[in-house]
Amino acid sequence: MDAPETVGLPEGYEPRFAKFYRETVVPGLKEKFNYTNPMMIPRLDKVVINMGVGEATSDTRKVQSAMKDLTLIAGQQPVMTRAKNSIAGFKVREQMPLGCKVTLRRQKMFEFLDRFVTIALPRVKDFRGLNPKSFDGRGNFACGIKEHLVFPEIVYDKVDQVWGMDIIVATTARTDGEAREMLRLFNFPFRQ
Repeated sequence: MDAPETVGLPEGYEPRFAKFYRETVVPGLKEKFNYTNPMMIPRLDKVVINMGVGEATSDTRKVQSAMKDLTLIAGQQPVMTRAKNSIAGFKVREQMPLGCKVTLRRQKMFEFLDRFVTIALPRVKDFRGLNPKSFDGRGNFACGIKEHLVFPEIVYDKVDQVWGMDIIVATTARTDGEAREMLRLFNFPFRQ
């Protein structure tokens, strides 16, 4: 029996941001924090993209539409998020689909961050920079976007509704300062 064919990036392919990390970010972090061991240098662990669909309580097809759009943005099939408890005030029943999320690692993570920083963020209306305080105390960064239309994969004419999304960048940094410096070296546009 043959092994299943994997769809994705070609073998031996290295994303632009992965090469940038190796050649620019690592030496910059070494210089600033005086790391003695190369294993101490923070790395990007994963990127989690979450789309909450509030209108799903009245129409469950909206979640399918959001999943289709998130698949285009992430390049990977998302999983549906479901309600854990029933909440009568919000008309939510247990196990009702409420959104979708996807976790990106390795090459797909670097590809997404490249598109996010260089293409999507400059297209955000009235963008004044990312909040430099949006770290969780353990070196992970979270931000939100109000419109998923800023990604080039989304064709404006084919979109039935505009969705917001949360993007969480998980790192191996021990402190927020290390993680902030690493993302700044990745050209994340933080506010002054």
